Amino acid sequence: METVFISQLKALLDAVAQQMVVFTPTEVGDSFTYARYTHDGEVKAVLNPVRTCSPAKEFLFPMREIAAVFPEAISPEEVQPFAVFGLKDCDLKSIQILDRVFYEEEFHDPFYISRREKMFLISSDCYDPKDTCCCTLFEGRVFPLKGFDLNVSKIKDGYLVEAGSTEGKMFLHRNERLFADAPSAARAERDRNRQQAQQQLEQINARYKLDRKVEEIVLESQDSPVFDQVATGCVECQSCTRICPTCHCFYLFDTQRENAFGKMKVWDSCVRQDFARVAGGENPRKILGDRTKHRLMHKFVYFLERYGIHMCVGCGRCVDSCAGEMDFRDVLVRLNRELVNIKGRS
Repeated sequence: METVFISQLKALLDAVAQQMVVFTPTEVGDSFTYARYTHDGEVKAVLNPVRTCSPAKEFLFPMREIAAVFPEAISPEEVQPFAVFGLKDCDLKSIQILDRVFYEEEFHDPFYISRREKMFLISSDCYDPKDTCCCTLFEGRVFPLKGFDLNVSKIKDGYLVEAGSTEGKMFLHRNERLFADAPSAARAERDRNRQQAQQQLEQINARYKLDRKVEEIVLESQDSPVFDQVATGCVECQSCTRICPTCHCFYLFDTQRENAFGKMKVWDSCVRQDFARVAGGENPRKILGDRTKHRLMHKFVYFLERYGIHMCVGCGRCVDSCAGEMDFRDVLVRLNRELVNIKGRS
């Protein structure tokens, strides 16, 4: 891959902003969220040390949108090219997961696809993981290997910028006056920074190591009382699924417009009591513990069976947002320990 050096982050973002709308992380309290970047410095160019609190799916899969209109059909509005800066490896993997769903051959979502094809992905290395970050438990890392157009790595005197796609290489070539060759010392510094952050993240999650594959643990624990026990703290706020970068369930409801009727697509949550209720009134998941179990089954079993990958990227946003202070890592450890004890007694 082609890698270059730039001393100022603002120069990079200004160059991108000349070609498309740019969304960049902005600090809010002790977290980061996205804001539209402007040349005038109203939104400063900052490199977020860890993933933002808001998921990347908000750019591709809005919380609510009109999906169909009768009697006249509607097509997706024309989307202008846009860039999202500061994405992490977990964010890139979450987009790849959403691609599996919304690009599926029988269920192409033209609204999602129209946005996805105009999205320019600028990722960056993590260099100060949060206590809730856990991507290393699911084969993740503090820097991306693929899935980005450009990746930015912070070093002592500036930044290394790596192209990961044809579009990324074209950007570097069009703006070559901004960049310098990346010396070997700078590459070595980047690698040391990555190794240090990776070790830090592994230390954070050392106590959550499991004895077997997570999908086996969840699948073999379906009769465990642990699900009901941990669900007692849940207040059904649904924040875990709203903030999750890969949760994509939605429901459609009728809405009347001035001269037509429409179908509104709105995010839904499997934690919600009525999520599984059918027209006759029956509900196979009335019990909150069953809904807690279903969420983990979807993440680690059902999605794996259908698409060959886990649906969890280990970003830890659900842990941050949970009003009931549930940490799914603790749940997995408890289930794992329970299975080990059962095996030991048999």
